[in-house]
Amino acid sequence: MNIPQALPSFDDCFPDLNRFVLELVKAYEAGKIKSWADLDERVRAYFTPERMDLMESQVPGWKTMASYTNGITLVHVICVFLGMFMLPEFQSLTSAQKQMAKWIVLFHDVAKFHVPGKKDTMHAFRSGVHTANLLPRLGFPTRRKFGERIREWSKYTHQAFTRRATDSTPTPDNQKLPGILMGIDNLFGKNTPAALITKTVLLHISLAIDPFYPTPAALTADEIKRYVEPDLFSLMRVMMLADNEGWSLFEPETRAQRRNDAERAFQHIETLVFR
Repeated sequence: MNIPQALPSFDDCFPDLNRFVLELVKAYEAGKIKSWADLDERVRAYFTPERMDLMESQVPGWKTMASYTNGITLVHVICVFLGMFMLPEFQSLTSAQKQMAKWIVLFHDVAKFHVPGKKDTMHAFRSGVHTANLLPRLGFPTRRKFGERIREWSKYTHQAFTRRATDSTPTPDNQKLPGILMGIDNLFGKNTPAALITKTVLLHISLAIDPFYPTPAALTADEIKRYVEPDLFSLMRVMMLADNEGWSLFEPETRAQRRNDAERAFQHIETLVFR
């Protein structure tokens, strides 16, 4: 994969967090983390008030994300990191792609609201907007007129939903994806690290890979062909497989079933992307 622009290193920006996840991988593989309770205990011990303040200074909105339902999303994000680091698909990425995948996991639920019993169907779009706004402060290059374009693009993307009178939650409006995705290219440049990271965050629940998790607005075969290019596909596959791990890592039967379902779905999606 050719990286046309500078790619800030996640490992350098968040060395302590990266080490923590690596320690979790070792503990999990050694059988020292066997349950959600075990992981929850370690995550809460790691995120001291001082570390939470530091994360908030680097990723504004982190504390809000972590505040819902006793920190369920915070623990999930760390579990996604843990699961991803062990995926063979992650291990097969290039070093640059691995860095991008880590940025993606960091941001994928950063603007998610968690309300027990309800799905936050728009969190991927909101998190994508949040990501695009935060990446420049973390060292990612932008194109000219970024400051002017980001405001209009953010507003447009936030409003990209439909909602019928009978719907309890809004649905992402995929008809606006051409403008959203073109806007990302205008902000960062086509296929640059920042563009790929933002697109993956924005689309990380847009592929129907799990029959037991209804995708809010699944991309059609034609939309996949139009919007999911090979470089984006590689990152989306790792992100979505890791997200599955983040909800099933301690449930062996569910984990295996979701893995098998996702693998079959991605085999089909891959034929659409690379045809």
